Amino acid sequence: MNADEGMPSCTILMADDDAEDRFFVTEALKELNCGAQLCLVEDGLELTHFLKRAGKYTDPGIAPRPAMILLDLDMPKKDGRKALCEIKSDAELQQIPLIVWTDCFELDERIQCRKAGAEDFVAKPADFTELMNMIRKLIMQYGS
Repeated sequence: MNADEGMPSCTILMADDDAEDRFFVTEALKELNCGAQLCLVEDGLELTHFLKRAGKYTDPGIAPRPAMILLDLDMPKKDGRKALCEIKSDAELQQIPLIVWTDCFELDERIQCRKAGAEDFVAKPADFTELMNMIRKLIMQYGS
């Protein structure tokens, strides 16, 4: 029996170009032992391909429909702001909860992301325990 037995099992799609951030979220989910599947993409273009099942993501087994998206704003090829607008304007994708996951703390940025349709805006935690608590909270809120 694990400590997070009541947490829903879900698929989380994380779009972040920072390998360290991807690693720590992967480790946090292992530690939580909640059954969540984490899919990782490194830029906004790859995020689009994953969601549209294009390119190397044509197989639904490789690109399952996520229960939520963690989206970094500053990424190469297509930044998170543009990806957010595209996702929330697509009738097939707009229902997926999108959480902006960033180091940006500017109020204007938060307001623009909310206006574009982001369900939440969270600061990347500085400490592993805080990261685990934040991931747990997001899964409980958006993972079903």
